[in-house]
Amino acid sequence: MLVVDDDEVIRQLIAVNLHLEGFEVATATDGQDCLDRVLDVMPDVITLDVMMPCLDGWTTAERLRTAAATSHIKVVLITARAQDDDRRRGLGIGVDAYLTKPFDPAELIQVVRDLVDGGRGHAT
Repeated sequence: MLVVDDDEVIRQLIAVNLHLEGFEVATATDGQDCLDRVLDVMPDVITLDVMMPCLDGWTTAERLRTAAATSHIKVVLITARAQDDDRRRGLGIGVDAYLTKPFDPAELIQVVRDLVDGGRGHAT
């Protein structure tokens, strides 16, 4: 797992919840940090905030999808952007799930488990 969010509190909340469920978790502070670390970590799933400095989640997800080495990694967008256009944009990029903040940690865990088990997440 790679948890990407510029807000330390949210990043740690997600990381701790996933860790408590048995996932090995690494973190990144923004999209560029994610891209810099992804090949070293090679996560099964990336949780990705949308609104971040340096490189936003939209661009990060697009780059992950277009690079051969990372195109297979499951991506969950976790964002305060809950408009239908935002959801369509994320799903159009090819993200596997879209959760809005505030999110239910149990729902996040279930989405991640589904993705790790080979399923497709869902947009809420």
